[in-house]
Amino acid sequence: MADQVIETDLERRSGEWQRNAGEAAPEAKKFLQGPQHRQFELWQAVKIFRELVYGFRKLHFVGPCVTVFGSARFDERHRYYVMAREVGRLLARSGFTTMTGGGPGIMEAANRGARDIGGRSIGCNIVLPMEQKPNPYVDSWIDFEYFFVRKLMLVKYSYAFVVMPGGFGTMDELFEVATLIQTGKLENFPVALMGADYWRPLMDQLRVMANERTIDPADLDQLIVSDDPGEVVSGVTDIAMKRFGLTYGPQCKPRWWLGERWHRLRK
Repeated sequence: MADQVIETDLERRSGEWQRNAGEAAPEAKKFLQGPQHRQFELWQAVKIFRELVYGFRKLHFVGPCVTVFGSARFDERHRYYVMAREVGRLLARSGFTTMTGGGPGIMEAANRGARDIGGRSIGCNIVLPMEQKPNPYVDSWIDFEYFFVRKLMLVKYSYAFVVMPGGFGTMDELFEVATLIQTGKLENFPVALMGADYWRPLMDQLRVMANERTIDPADLDQLIVSDDPGEVVSGVTDIAMKRFGLTYGPQCKPRWWLGERWHRLRK
């Protein structure tokens, strides 16, 4: 019965997503095409602020997260999908909320793994005219029109980042996190690259950059390269618990007088 309710809700939201995608794309594209009419730019600023506030309110109570990045294009038979699903299971077993971009492929796999054992599974979905819509394994999700707002939410609530093979978007997310850590804007949270063969050329390039001193050799120390989900999740848990003092203690609760409502997640 619960699964039927979830599927019905997903179908309804998918219909909304398709309508929103068609409406949002031209406006977001226009926003990035240089100076616009002041009224239009003011309206965009209001929409961005509204997305930020909504994201803060909805994600404030989801608990400590680990974000899994990766391609939307792998199906469930692919070895990277299988690997990401196991990561989601192990993260949930360790008490973390699994957060992804909410779409198909690697994102679906990680959310699905968390759902497999009753863990919390969150998606921050981007509204696009093609390719991405919320996957059926998220307990709760937010639709974002702006990539930079979505990326902020994927980073803000996480104690670690697992990066699976992916394309431009995944690379953008990886280097955003690496830059924030390098510049001290983000704690030195662990960043795990899974799919060693896939990442080998990138690691070679990063070593070239370190040799040329365009990055500090110590910057490479924040990256963990492994194909073992157990090793990655164990390392993430150890660092989160010991280095940053994360515990299983009581979490903050919504306050009705602040207009906050608890978004109940599937147990």
